[in-house]
Amino acid sequence: MWKACFFSGWSTLVRTLVIGILAYINLIVLLRISGRRTLSKMNAFDLIVTVALGSTFATILLNRDVSLAEGTLALALLIGLQYLVTWSSVRVGWVRKLVTGEPALLLYQGQMLSSAMRVARVTEDEVCSAIRSSGLSAINEVEAVVLETDGSFSVTKIGSGDSRSSLSGVMTPGPRDIDL
Repeated sequence: MWKACFFSGWSTLVRTLVIGILAYINLIVLLRISGRRTLSKMNAFDLIVTVALGSTFATILLNRDVSLAEGTLALALLIGLQYLVTWSSVRVGWVRKLVTGEPALLLYQGQMLSSAMRVARVTEDEVCSAIRSSGLSAINEVEAVVLETDGSFSVTKIGSGDSRSSLSGVMTPGPRDIDL
């Protein structure tokens, strides 16, 4: 009884080794074919696909009832669907908003936007940390802090104002929208 818990035979180990190597090669090939976007910084959609790929890969490795061909098809299906959704999101605005959401403005011209921070579930400490991480020490040096769609913070320094703002299209809080 105890032996089966720790070692079920050489054939299962050899199967895991061979299937693992082949599935890994298949996954690498599929990821390379799908392009860089599959491995980019992750938004919520990308995270879901990545977790699903990992789960599928583990199932291929450990479940004897799933053949390598079935597993490879499942991996290809997930990557193909991600490719289709990202292709659509580049071309169709409402798909992009559905999949990635919108960045949120958390601080603008030295003023913390508490309603936007509350909606984004971000504290003032996190905003200040992002400012420090960007190399700035004073809030009055900051034009804006944006919570990006991948969960990272972008901090923009106060500029000369004579060029186009990178803040266009960033969600502003509530009824008293800020003129960017």
